[in-house]
Amino acid sequence: MNHAYEIPARGQWLRLWSALSARPLKVLAEGLAERYAAEDLTLPQSGLGLLPLCDSALGDTYYLGELPLAQAHVRLHTEDGQTVEGAATLMDDRAGLARALAILDGVLAARLPGHDQAAQLLAEGAAVVAEQTRQRQALLAATRVDFSLLGSAGEDDDE
Repeated sequence: MNHAYEIPARGQWLRLWSALSARPLKVLAEGLAERYAAEDLTLPQSGLGLLPLCDSALGDTYYLGELPLAQAHVRLHTEDGQTVEGAATLMDDRAGLARALAILDGVLAARLPGHDQAAQLLAEGAAVVAEQTRQRQALLAATRVDFSLLGSAGEDDDE
């Protein structure tokens, strides 16, 4: 692992891991689940969530639409009797992925052996997110319009 990589705040972990393909995340999580006897505190599940919005004029709540949600909550048991928990809630419909990320979350948060591999995947996800951000910024810059020229064109017509 690149030891110069600073692990971001825990609130960013799911976003960074989610930027990667699910396969390497699941492979790592499966190995860690066996090593730490992962126990589901709630069964991993997926479904649809409603996105509510409050009308500013009347104060009524209405729903903008549905979005896929998956969540998991696990407890990991170490050989020395320590227990740690990990959780994940994703805007995704893959409950298995949510469970894998919950396992990685618990291992990395507690800095259990194997956390360096989870941190390496974070670094890879951060690189993907940075590239996506760069591409979005380039697209925005390419579509920026300079409206200041419109005002001067109208003035020439009046003469």
